[in-house]
Amino acid sequence: MVKPLSEQLAEMSARAKKAEDNIAAAKKETQDKVIARREQVRASAAAAADKVDQDIKSAGDAVAGQWTALKSKVSSDIERLKVNRAERKHERAVARAEDRADRMATEAAIAIDYAMVSIDDAQLAVLDAVIAGLEARAA
Repeated sequence: MVKPLSEQLAEMSARAKKAEDNIAAAKKETQDKVIARREQVRASAAAAADKVDQDIKSAGDAVAGQWTALKSKVSSDIERLKVNRAERKHERAVARAEDRADRMATEAAIAIDYAMVSIDDAQLAVLDAVIAGLEARAA
């Protein structure tokens, strides 16, 4: 778990103070003690570097997992939007087709009505012609 930044800063400050104290003490020691101190600091630094490397890997794994989850969610959301869009597009196409079918049925009904009126007109015209013929013979 990641420490709060304030704790990390305090730890960094304490480590810097310890380094300052070690260097001041080393200036007063014999060469053998300074070499031993250097090896001790080197081992401590290597352990700290290993810990940082492990922390980075752990954070990387966590971030990679979060990134993968985020990419999966985004892909899922995009797919859902595409499906919804396709459904709406289909619904609009169906509605347009139904509207067109209704208009065409109305036009057909009007054409049939017009044809029936035309037949009635034709029948009236024929009857008028018959009557005119009868009247002409009677006169």
